[in-house]
Amino acid sequence: MQVIDFLGQGLKFPISIKKERLCTANGEQSIKESIMLILGTAKGERVMRPSFGCRLNELVFAPNNMSTSTLIKNYIEEALLNWEPRIEVENISVTPRANQSILEISIDYLINSSNSKDNLVYPFYLESVGK
Repeated sequence: MQVIDFLGQGLKFPISIKKERLCTANGEQSIKESIMLILGTAKGERVMRPSFGCRLNELVFAPNNMSTSTLIKNYIEEALLNWEPRIEVENISVTPRANQSILEISIDYLINSSNSKDNLVYPFYLESVGK
């Protein structure tokens, strides 16, 4: 119970309503949703907090190569270090799917309060310039 209290409770992402009440997320689910929110928010997108988010949107038109994969890893590590203090990132891997415009980003992290490991897979879509 102490771990869940430490991890906190917040609004569920995406925001939803059930029985006329806002849904909330607790514990480890709250962390997963926070990571998704950080990665899905472009820096400068929030008016009152312009430094919040991740720079992934800058790579939407980048080629699918090792340089782009390295930038993705760096941008994610920087964003999670700044905006999600409840975790420690252990590994980030970027794997192209069969369709060359989709990259599968796997983030392995350690939850600081409980020393439990978890992971999250985040799909990232590259736009093909030739289409």
